[in-house]
Amino acid sequence: MLDVYLLFFMNDHPHSHEPVQHSHPETPVDAGSQALAEALRSSFAIVKFVMIALVIVFLGSGFFQVGPQEQAIKLRFGKPVGEGRNALLGPGLHWSLPYPIDEVVKIPITEIQQVRSTAAWYATTDVQEAAGTEPPAGPSLNPAVDGYAVTADNNIIHTRATLRYRIEDPIQYVFGFVNASNTVQNALNNALISTAAQFKVDDIITRDVNGFRDAVTKRVTDLLEKENVGVAVNYCEVQSIPPRFLKAAFDNVLRAEVTRSKVLNDARAYENQVLSKAVADSQSLTNAAESDRVRLVNDINSQARNFAQILSLPEYNRNPGLFVQRTLSESLSRALTNAEKWVLPTAAGGKDTEVRLLLNRELPKPKTETPTQP
Repeated sequence: MLDVYLLFFMNDHPHSHEPVQHSHPETPVDAGSQALAEALRSSFAIVKFVMIALVIVFLGSGFFQVGPQEQAIKLRFGKPVGEGRNALLGPGLHWSLPYPIDEVVKIPITEIQQVRSTAAWYATTDVQEAAGTEPPAGPSLNPAVDGYAVTADNNIIHTRATLRYRIEDPIQYVFGFVNASNTVQNALNNALISTAAQFKVDDIITRDVNGFRDAVTKRVTDLLEKENVGVAVNYCEVQSIPPRFLKAAFDNVLRAEVTRSKVLNDARAYENQVLSKAVADSQSLTNAAESDRVRLVNDINSQARNFAQILSLPEYNRNPGLFVQRTLSESLSRALTNAEKWVLPTAAGGKDTEVRLLLNRELPKPKTETPTQP
């Protein structure tokens, strides 16, 4: 400060370098004043060094690092430096003027963001969610604290959705909305409530869970595209339960549905089993009958050909009876040639029974038609 004062004094008195005529002789400077001047000069040197160090630190604090999965926007007095895509800073080391002149906003463009709906779920706390517990169910729904959704068949359910998305347009996401995350959450609440009104309660809870989830995902995607939030939806997970004070009634209905489905499935399985067996049996009988038919037809055809050949023989035409007797004898000799002994059954009294084979050697005479008496 002494140097600044002396410099200011010299600037205000340009002729102060000229010797000043004093009427009194100069008094010598004592040792105390000289020591004080030396101390002030040392202090000024230290202050200058500290000020220079502070300036260096101030300017050095403007360096910042952008991660490999991030982009950054540099704001100067609240406005982005650059226009459009040129305002985005990629991964690496960058510099900006220290705050409050410049401000850096980092945007995780590849990191998956997540929001959860808040409109249609019963009252609970983060501590209870983390512990896996829930508050006791009351005798009825309390609309003041409990959220809910109305279904297409005028039932009430609790439902909530968790949306995972990524940022596609960082500039629109940061500058297009005061809080883009809240905008995404509001769109998710809207999609959940409006979609629940188009589904029946049984479809939402048990029968068509995936269809309800897909409808919610489509609805929230359309809303975000319409609002041009600058995000892309990755996945939407939906959880739905009946009102907790009606859980027992819904469980009974669910058990009845399970029993009904089991009975129907068992009946269909038995039906398929009986039909399969009947088809197999019918096919087996048909194949056996076809085999018997072919065999019988072939046998009859063979016999017919044999009889036709016999009828065409000259020996048969000359003496049919003699031919038949000879053929019968030949057949019996062939049939009984390898018979070594006869085993006859024994009667109860120990006596052998008698078995007689009566073979007619004469051809049966054709029956003549007797004239009918008038």
